[in-house]
Amino acid sequence: MDYRRFFSQFQYLSRRPGIGGRIKERPEDFVVREVLPKSIFENGGCLIYRLKKRNWDTMAAIKEIAKRAEIPYREIGFAGTKDRKAVTFQYISICGREKEALKERLDSIEIRDIELRFVGYGKRLRLGALLGNRFRIIVREPDVEKSRVLERVRDILSDLKEKGGFPNYFGYQRFGERRVINHEVGKLLLQGRFDEAAVKFLGEYSGDMEGDGARKNFLESGDVDRALEEFPRFLRYERAMLYRYKETGSWKKAFAVLPGPIMRIFIHSYQSYLFNRVLSRRIEEGLPLNEALPGDIICQVKSGIPLRDRTYRVTESNIGFVNERIRRGEAMVTGPIFGYMMRRARGEMGRLEAEILEEEGISVEQFRMKSLKLMAEPGGRRELLIRPKEFRYGVLKDGSVGFKFFLPKGIYATSLLREIMKDH
Repeated sequence: MDYRRFFSQFQYLSRRPGIGGRIKERPEDFVVREVLPKSIFENGGCLIYRLKKRNWDTMAAIKEIAKRAEIPYREIGFAGTKDRKAVTFQYISICGREKEALKERLDSIEIRDIELRFVGYGKRLRLGALLGNRFRIIVREPDVEKSRVLERVRDILSDLKEKGGFPNYFGYQRFGERRVINHEVGKLLLQGRFDEAAVKFLGEYSGDMEGDGARKNFLESGDVDRALEEFPRFLRYERAMLYRYKETGSWKKAFAVLPGPIMRIFIHSYQSYLFNRVLSRRIEEGLPLNEALPGDIICQVKSGIPLRDRTYRVTESNIGFVNERIRRGEAMVTGPIFGYMMRRARGEMGRLEAEILEEEGISVEQFRMKSLKLMAEPGGRRELLIRPKEFRYGVLKDGSVGFKFFLPKGIYATSLLREIMKDH
């Protein structure tokens, strides 16, 4: 299943026809610039570099930099992962002793399609330690003729403005663009079915990717020795798992050999899938996204940035006050990031959350991952709507459509464009 078929199960919020077209025809069509809080550069002793990369995923780039700098890759901190098929600008931190010698090595590194620029000293970067990202995206070959494409975009934006914004779906990058399996692996891990999770991660193939033959052979035979001979070197995470399984005979221990951020992708992906299902069901049932109902959980918003850790329950007595804050852009209705400490909604939203869990056969307690606590997820809440800032668009000379906007952290530009393009 490709990501278009996978996403067809999630409702659009706008009923207006889209402009079609294609993104990421070339990396320069999708430019992302990370925005850090100023506090990162206050009272810190770590080296901070701006990393520009083209056609690299974040973890692969960091591992290559660490290899060239002769340091463990875990010593390199970063605030967020970025798309591979794109030109992205993000920040990395390197902490430790002998900074001048390390800086000299880093400044001399030459890697194709990677540029490092020293920007100063600051605090260690951790996942989530960013404000958001600025995007510049080109949609090529829209289905609408050049003279009408801006009108089509304006109609969609007007419709969405009435509804409060764009639906805040997790984008297809969360699940896998060509092998849409991350959420399925995550569910199997939650259920403690490590053998099945390993077979799916290692053996599922799309039919048009390098290494598919080796995956197919492993799926059919389960032969680890043969897989180690056939799996291409660039499938380093898969090969690491195979070696670990050969040493231990345990697929649980094989998953534990993965880097923390990679290991958690699977559970995060399943959480994202469940969130998307709840959001889609709320749209399908005609329940508002920009108006709170009794039992909803809302989060505060400050300067357009949702504060997801500051949540409040909506009751019959405070609903008028809450909805006035939502109208002023000071609060948003949230959906569930299921986890063992997640604040549960009541009312209609509580019903939707319970229905989705029941349909999936999953309980929030399973997110404790007692069998592999490294993957435990407490959960939280996430706003249902996207409200981009500094949003601009226009038609380019060749008829392509260009978009520029800022999104808070954790929000997917592809989900915003999905409503405009109606492409998946």
